[in-house]
Amino acid sequence: MSGAAPAVPGYGCTIDELMVVTFSRAMANDTRAFNGAVSFIPVCAYRLARRTHAPDLVWAASSIAVDADPDVVGSSTLSDELWGGASMLANSPFDFWAYAQGARYNTFAFRGAQMDAYGNVNNSVIGPYDNPKIRLPGGGGMADLGCMIPRIYLWSTTHDPRTFVDRLDFRSGVGWGDGGDHRASLGMPGGPQLCITNMCVFDFEPTSKRMRLASLHPGVSVADVQAATGFEVLLPGGEVPATAHPSAEELRLLRTEVDPTGARLREF
Repeated sequence: MSGAAPAVPGYGCTIDELMVVTFSRAMANDTRAFNGAVSFIPVCAYRLARRTHAPDLVWAASSIAVDADPDVVGSSTLSDELWGGASMLANSPFDFWAYAQGARYNTFAFRGAQMDAYGNVNNSVIGPYDNPKIRLPGGGGMADLGCMIPRIYLWSTTHDPRTFVDRLDFRSGVGWGDGGDHRASLGMPGGPQLCITNMCVFDFEPTSKRMRLASLHPGVSVADVQAATGFEVLLPGGEVPATAHPSAEELRLLRTEVDPTGARLREF
């Protein structure tokens, strides 16, 4: 359900815009990404990155349409509404799996009902699996893609203790697993890089692989983040910086070319 996203104090933008720009800046020029369901923030970020610092970024819209460039982001990120301007269409959604398995696609983004300190994600059940309080839509391809894709990005527009939990009720998608060298010991490439929320940006501490506060959005304190997080938040050495200010050009492109209809607000 869409709603109005709050303004970011002193930045001349709203929190959805700050999240998209921050996500976009994390994309390298060699990014080869695809998207899943309800992925408006990542889709807008891929499109913005390609218009700014990463012109060679490859994006497979809905895992089907390679290098799509639709006029607007439609009502669903799995819809053929996103396929406009594509250079190639896969024959079916299954075709992309061979590219994912070989890491020819190298970037994917997860959002879940629960996320833990190691970037693992639950989108299956709340409560015991055999007798849950809530049965969620399911992981889709999370279980496989979390193992295959070397660059994983997480995001959430609901930074609260229900979302960021000490222990998942079910692990639908793997991030850094149990932390440390667990993921590498299983032969999985890469792992989660960042988690971008409506309060802050987390990176992952290199040794423990736990979420670590990388930047705070304006108006948010370390204490605010800790109160909204169900596990201990690691801090960097020194003062936590503010999340970088979007440029006027990034905001112009987002508002007029990337997502003029505000589809990203469906996540708020």
